[in-house]
Amino acid sequence: MKIAEGLAEYLDARRAEIEAALAAILPTPPDAPEVVDTAMRYSLLAGGKRLRPILCLASADAVGGGRNMALPAACAIELIHTYSLIHDDLPAMDNDTMRRGRPTLHVVAGEGMAILAGDGLLTEAFHILARQPVSADARVAARKLRVIEIVAHAAGVVGMVGGQAIDLASVTPDPSGQRLPALDAAGLRAMHARKTGALIRASAVSGAIMGGGSEDQVAAIDRAAAEFGLAFQIVDDILDVEGEAAILGKTAGKDAAAGKPTYPALYGLEASRRMAAECLDRAESALRAASIDDDRLLAIGKWIVNRSN
Repeated sequence: MKIAEGLAEYLDARRAEIEAALAAILPTPPDAPEVVDTAMRYSLLAGGKRLRPILCLASADAVGGGRNMALPAACAIELIHTYSLIHDDLPAMDNDTMRRGRPTLHVVAGEGMAILAGDGLLTEAFHILARQPVSADARVAARKLRVIEIVAHAAGVVGMVGGQAIDLASVTPDPSGQRLPALDAAGLRAMHARKTGALIRASAVSGAIMGGGSEDQVAAIDRAAAEFGLAFQIVDDILDVEGEAAILGKTAGKDAAAGKPTYPALYGLEASRRMAAECLDRAESALRAASIDDDRLLAIGKWIVNRSN
């Protein structure tokens, strides 16, 4: 996709901020054993779109707040996202061997160390959320506490972990050899609202909160981000059918091979594309209704829908 020049510059600038912050945010040896530090950094610093932290910073911008207040939350959310990818790629889960264009962590470090690296990233994320940004202002402390609750909720069993559990159970027989009934359209949407959408929503909402947004602004960004999350998953399913592994940075066609329910499988490719575009329309309506005039948030939504990886 050709990204509009203004958005491209904004994405590049935010990505550079995020990469620099991520490189400095983890504890280092000897505080962290070198073997697990190396494993965590292998996955965390492997690049990627950095959609979630960018969305966090863009939401802080959209409500007129300082990005610096939202940067720790943005980094913490990227740690959680990276942990989820490490664990999702494990042989007991999706059993994938490529992520972000190179071998997955369990391939290079072993399954045990990959599990520990994921555990370390998840735990460090909440350490970051609790201590940064450092401030004696009670209002900042209240925002941080609210963000911790939102992110924990999104990452846990009612959010991402719960969605992963539904996804795994949909293709894995139970001990008696039985599988759950195939997900229908409502079940598919509910699963992805947890698995993918919850952390995307938490990213945007956390940025709006740390940026000092009003309750109306936070609620509107939450609604828009829910649409972005749905669009992201629909496009991800489309790319799993149409994409090439070299471009995607991960193995293409795995969902179909595993018999997983996807939007193209239920609706077809053209209808899936229309559904993703309709998400943008609803997101725009939500933002306009709250007088959020920063077009970069909506431009990021368009980037999500029109991406090729």
